[in-house]
Amino acid sequence: MLKSTAALTMAATAGAFGLKGCSSPEERAFDPDQLKGRIKQVLVSWTYMSFGAQWSLDELCQAAVNLGCPGIELVGPAEWPTMKKYGLKCALSVNGMPDPPYAKGLNNPLYQRTVIDQTKKRIEECAEAGVPSVIAFTGYKYRNNDRPEEGVISLEEGAEQTVKGLKELALHAEKHGITICMEHLNSRVENDDFRGHPPYQGDDIDYCADIIRKVGSPNVKLLFDIYHIQIMNGDIIARIKEYGTDLIGHVHTAGVPGRTGLGEGQELAYSAIMNALLDIGYEGYVGHEFIKDEDPTEELQKAIRICDV
Repeated sequence: MLKSTAALTMAATAGAFGLKGCSSPEERAFDPDQLKGRIKQVLVSWTYMSFGAQWSLDELCQAAVNLGCPGIELVGPAEWPTMKKYGLKCALSVNGMPDPPYAKGLNNPLYQRTVIDQTKKRIEECAEAGVPSVIAFTGYKYRNNDRPEEGVISLEEGAEQTVKGLKELALHAEKHGITICMEHLNSRVENDDFRGHPPYQGDDIDYCADIIRKVGSPNVKLLFDIYHIQIMNGDIIARIKEYGTDLIGHVHTAGVPGRTGLGEGQELAYSAIMNALLDIGYEGYVGHEFIKDEDPTEELQKAIRICDV
């Protein structure tokens, strides 16, 4: 009788809180209407369109709607009309450079003028379409990406050139009300399915933060990619508190190691990280950028529940 009473009590408690048995938060039945929504979670397009299920844009848009996400990111003007049909917003635009866009960056005089011109054009397109931000990169360390044997750009020169380029872009971004978000990428993991970028110069988050500080514009900030930062530097929550909203303009997630989902089997406490973002008053977007080798729907549901603090 005691066992039966205990079982009934547990079942009643689970029902009161909308739980399935005694499941953990990431195992509860997914209901987007029950999300708190304090963290604005979006989907990063390439990880779900180029890998795993290889969704079409329409399928990705429908997935975002089903998940309760307000938008998709790292898409350009060609994709925006389709997203609009689904009531979705582009949270962060690509910069208009050809793939891979992070290879030819602002650190290199050989490519800098082209990057600036393309990014200025994209800033204008974002302003017209109501897209808040555009991505930027330091670029690879090679003086000539086609001939790496010609040598590398020093860290000092790379920082100087990147600051110079971002200052010019900042004037254009301020005029149009757009934020430029420069991304830090890891160089430790081999470039297998874009899990790492060994030749990338901006592979130290403090190096990138120092560049943003030297630019000194409220319209130039960091793309704080938690996956890449954990691999290269760690100390995620301390850095969130140190940088604050003065430096952090956009956030990406993925599990470490392996750019996995955010549930079990990876080392980051994403609920605590999201609470740290709320603590500093962060109101920007958080883009899920993990790779799932098959249909990512279940992992996305887990990620959204975990980050919905």
